[in-house]
Amino acid sequence: MDDATTEILLIRHGETAWNAEGRIQGQLDVPLSSTGMWQAGRLAERLAADDAPSLAAIIASDLARTWFTAHPVAARLGLQVQPEARLRERAFGVFEGHTLDEVARRWPDEFALWRARDAEHAMPEGESARQVIDRVLAAMHDIVLAYRGATIAVVTHGGVLDVVYRQAQHLAWDAPRQHVMLNAAINRVGAEAPPLRFQIIDWGDIDHLATAGDEQVA
Repeated sequence: MDDATTEILLIRHGETAWNAEGRIQGQLDVPLSSTGMWQAGRLAERLAADDAPSLAAIIASDLARTWFTAHPVAARLGLQVQPEARLRERAFGVFEGHTLDEVARRWPDEFALWRARDAEHAMPEGESARQVIDRVLAAMHDIVLAYRGATIAVVTHGGVLDVVYRQAQHLAWDAPRQHVMLNAAINRVGAEAPPLRFQIIDWGDIDHLATAGDEQVA
């Protein structure tokens, strides 16, 4: 990394009960499950280890599931979590609180448009993908400028990770997904601004979530 590049440890929040149930959370303030709290603890151990990069800041969405994923890391490192509302998950409007099957049954036309990945379409009371993309990239631009050349952690949501990955790989919003967004995984991204550019260094690192005989605890 050169002095102009910011290294971002981009982290999705730990698991919630709704993740496990396949229920759409959006901007509802769903807490971490016991598994999610365990994941947050393991993440903190990993980032406080002697061989971990030195973090200049920890920035998180202001929703509880990201906040309580970030807080154990911050406590171990003597940092304060900085809230950034623009890093929230997409607002899914009337879909929030429902499973995919429930949404498909209750709002079939809206569900079809969403699954077709129409970037301009917003479900009732929700955001379009274009709105999410614009606010996420604006937030990341400001963060990269503020921490040019430093290493930081950004704790956020799957939808935000999707935006960053697609931007880095020059993927259209409706292109097939080539990547995973695992709970509490570490995704290393290099970033420069302006103009805002991302480079994927490593994606989906879950070594800290492994236990004896297991590759991942879901």
